[in-house]
Amino acid sequence: MTLITVITIITVLTVKRLWQIMEAGYIRMNGEGQPTERQQFIEELGLFFEKRGLPRMAGRILGHLLICNPPEQSTVQLADALVASRASMSSMTRLLMHFGLVEQVNLPGRRQSYFRISPTAWDSLMRQSMDKIVSLRQLGERGLEILDDSDPRLRQRLEGMCRMYEFFEREFSAIWERWQEVGQEDVGDDV
Repeated sequence: MTLITVITIITVLTVKRLWQIMEAGYIRMNGEGQPTERQQFIEELGLFFEKRGLPRMAGRILGHLLICNPPEQSTVQLADALVASRASMSSMTRLLMHFGLVEQVNLPGRRQSYFRISPTAWDSLMRQSMDKIVSLRQLGERGLEILDDSDPRLRQRLEGMCRMYEFFEREFSAIWERWQEVGQEDVGDDV
C-alpha cells in the first residue's frame, strides 16, 4: 500500500466520522459558533462529577441521559452523541451502574442493551453522601479513642471533626426523612 493510498483512506474515514458526528448533533453550533445549550449542559455535568471524583465521561453520560429522547440509549447511541469510543461508553456505564445512577434495560424486539437513568439514581447518590458522613464521624471517634489519654489540645481537631459530622448526620437524617414523606410526592412516578 502506498503512502498516498493510506492518506486517502485516513481522510475518507475522518470525513465519514465527522459526518456521523455532525448528524448526531454534537458539533452543531448555535448561531454564534458556540456549542448548543444541550452540549453545554452535558459538559457542565461532566465537569461537576469530575470534580467529585468520577471520570468526566461518566458525568457526560449522565448529562446526556438526563436530556435525551428516547430516555433509553444504546452504547452506540451514547458513543455517537458524546463523540467517544464504545469501549469508553461500556466502562463508564458499568461504573455508573455500580453507583446506582444508571440501569441497563432490554427493549422488546431489540438485541442490544440500553441504558437509562435509574429511577433511584438521586436516592442512591444521597445515600452514598450520608454513608460518607457516617464513616467520617466513626473515623473521628476512632481517632478520639486512640488519643483518649492525650493532651486535650491534641484532641481538639478530632473533636471538631466529630461535632461537625454528628451535626450533619443528625440534620441529614431529618432532611432525608422529610424527603421520604413529602418530596417524592411532588416528583411523581415518571422517570
